[in-house]
Amino acid sequence: MKIKHYILIFIAVIFLTSASTYTVSYYFNDRDDDNYFEITKNLRTMSAVYNVINTYYVDEPQPGEMMKTGIDAMLKSLDPYTVYIPESRIEDYRYMTTGQYGGIGSLIQKQGEHIIISEPYEGFPAQKNGLKAGDVLLEVDGKSVENKSVKDMSTILKGGAGTELTVKFKRGEEIKELTFEREEVKVAEVPYFGMIDEEIGYVKLTSFTNTASQNVGKALRKLKDSLGMKKVIFDLRDNGGGLLHEAVNIVNFWTPKGQVVVETKGRIEAMNRAFKTNNKPFDLEMPVAVLINGHSASASEIVSGSIQDLDRGVVIGERSYGKGLVQQTKDINFGSKVKVTIAKYYTPSGRCIQKLDYANRDGKGVVHEVSDSLIHVFKTKKGRIVKDGRGVDPDVEVELGTYSKLTAVLMVKNYIFNYATKYQRLHPTIASSKEFKLSDEAYNEFVESIKSEDKISYTTDSQELLEQLKEIAKEEKYLKDSEKEFGALLTKLTPSLDSDLLRYKDEIVQLLENEIVSRYYYQKGRVEAALKYDDYIEEAVKVLNDKKLYNEILSVK
Repeated sequence: MKIKHYILIFIAVIFLTSASTYTVSYYFNDRDDDNYFEITKNLRTMSAVYNVINTYYVDEPQPGEMMKTGIDAMLKSLDPYTVYIPESRIEDYRYMTTGQYGGIGSLIQKQGEHIIISEPYEGFPAQKNGLKAGDVLLEVDGKSVENKSVKDMSTILKGGAGTELTVKFKRGEEIKELTFEREEVKVAEVPYFGMIDEEIGYVKLTSFTNTASQNVGKALRKLKDSLGMKKVIFDLRDNGGGLLHEAVNIVNFWTPKGQVVVETKGRIEAMNRAFKTNNKPFDLEMPVAVLINGHSASASEIVSGSIQDLDRGVVIGERSYGKGLVQQTKDINFGSKVKVTIAKYYTPSGRCIQKLDYANRDGKGVVHEVSDSLIHVFKTKKGRIVKDGRGVDPDVEVELGTYSKLTAVLMVKNYIFNYATKYQRLHPTIASSKEFKLSDEAYNEFVESIKSEDKISYTTDSQELLEQLKEIAKEEKYLKDSEKEFGALLTKLTPSLDSDLLRYKDEIVQLLENEIVSRYYYQKGRVEAALKYDDYIEEAVKVLNDKKLYNEILSVK
């Protein structure tokens, strides 16, 4: 028998050791008696186990932590996007949806035992009151923060707007102290926009919070009306997504009012719907290039997938992440929430780009990609072939560049970060982010500073492959006859710090310039400086400046 209304069940869980009674409310939308029975049976079982542990366990249990662990484990069996948000993490949830939080406005990182200011946000308390990247935090409100984790330190620095804090920090050999107020911090979704050349504009979007489309619209209008933009590069690389309706509004800039951008379909039919554009478009004719990479997910894939399906622009880069699931947040008891996956989304061609099949785990509980046999072919508005189940495939692929092992070590071990800190202390000003170039003299100074440090240890890919080959030769009993040759080749392939600092100078200089520029021009400068060496931008400019090529890409082969 179908039960069409919500049933409210009260379960009183009696904890004998505390002699307290807790009443918990549960809401279910049950569809049959069997389902109802299964739910009530398991809730009673959970209550009984909870009570036994609380009464008899050898050590004093922590009921709140224990239940949160159980909830997290239960939700983990579904997908990584269905999560419980306790009241203590509501501020983090607000940040995800609005980009806002109360705090000092700075990224932080850990180096050894210390927390370091890594990048203050321009215009917010940390930057306005003189904190700089590289400052070592010692105390907050008189309490030592040594050995704090980044997570714990973030909690300490956050707080309501208008609340005061005192920060003691070390800069070089000097110890300083500042007292200032926290503010409402709003992280810019559009950290940079500008002109690449006389006709091509560029807009970078980092997240789909509730003002994303508003700020993208402002950028587009300024580029077109004030700077003469005739073509645009829209950068969604490393954008993990956000609010679905903001993605629809952004697609609306280049598509007509009333266009279906995305449909959501789930188990509950009443929650299925089609999302259409509601506004007058920004420009229906302007050539558009959308940049994506393997970290472009969710709302980024709605935008890039819809632009592709509607043949409204050229998608350039790498295959996107492949998150085709929609979440909705539900309020539950005691100020907490559950963010739950309610549907899959489908782009205008009818495809769902979800890559991992969470509904069909293997015997070990491992999630795999949608099998090739279940991949389907769809067609764009003009009839181009696109596929589901694999994220968004770019129309023009840009091969992902990789850094050398030495460069990776210099980044991970903070050699580049720390040199930028030193450089800023010695140079009060630099040229603009577009014009700044690291001199050979400065690079040589960086090289000498590295050599004065402890020995840098790293291996090359060729060295690691040779070691693997050596092991295989040993197993096949060929090593004895070729050991001398292996030894000679290994000697030649063993990295030399001196020669590698010269061999990989170009890529190291790019990273140094980017880090140094961020110390003077913050997030905007970092993005602008990186454009000079960007293969994606180069490819997008090539496509946008060749009308024939642009049209060919959007035509049926």
